[in-house]
Amino acid sequence: MRRLVIFLMMISSVMMNAQDIDKSNIGKSAILMVHFGTTIDETRKVTIDALNEKVKATFPEVTVVEAYTSRIIINRLAKRGIKKNTPKEALLRLAAEGYSTVIVQGTNVIDGIEAEVLRQESDLFSPFFKEIRVGRPLLYSIEDCERTVEVLINRYKEHAGKDSSVVLVGHGTSTPANAIYSQAEYMFGASGAGTFHVATVEGYPTYDTAVAKLKNEGIKRVCLIPFMFVAGDHARNDIDGEWRERLEKDGFKVTSVIEGLGQIPEIQNIYIEHIKEAMSAPVMDAATQKARFIKENL
Repeated sequence: MRRLVIFLMMISSVMMNAQDIDKSNIGKSAILMVHFGTTIDETRKVTIDALNEKVKATFPEVTVVEAYTSRIIINRLAKRGIKKNTPKEALLRLAAEGYSTVIVQGTNVIDGIEAEVLRQESDLFSPFFKEIRVGRPLLYSIEDCERTVEVLINRYKEHAGKDSSVVLVGHGTSTPANAIYSQAEYMFGASGAGTFHVATVEGYPTYDTAVAKLKNEGIKRVCLIPFMFVAGDHARNDIDGEWRERLEKDGFKVTSVIEGLGQIPEIQNIYIEHIKEAMSAPVMDAATQKARFIKENL
């Protein structure tokens, strides 16, 4: 019932918006870039804006628009006169303008709660488009994780040595998707490229598990780096604030590189590859993949 009510409200909104919007885009394709968002202008420019512009340059024939998912950030920016749409608002406008195909690409790092909500919201709009597809987050496949680990090793290896370690701090989640952080930790260890560790603010590995490994390895110096798309409040307050203070109290000499994954060109390229994959073939959920496998192999 709730789904029906939402659907009817969306139809009403699309019809109202359609009255005043130019129809020159009917039948065209669009890419909707979805970000959690940030209120920090300098961070936004080198991560969110940089990726948006790169996507526009890669797909010049496609309209590229953006949306933010954080209501808190949207409201704070609105007070500064900066308007940011939610994914629903952006999709409603694209539907009203007559776009037929939409690729929705989030900048989530893992396939966690935010990514799942984005898929669900996008699915609600499927009746309004000929096709709507959702691209994968940064760390989805084994290959994604391997590429990301390689990129980060090459970028930060100077901070990892005999008695020094890089600790990449992610957000973390309460869902099984959190396991990808442990996979990345294992891949860093298997690379033989020095001491890299992964920890999370709200998931696992935790601060305590990271410190236990550092002490066991005889590490004296630690470089903290966000394992997040944007180096926003978490990076500045939790990582370069609370975590730095705790590590120093635990006897480590601490430095930091406060930059988001989104400002690394090679990471941007992975997101663009995911857009290309979504364009070439629909991203299937596990049940659909299983059904196809059974059909093709029986």
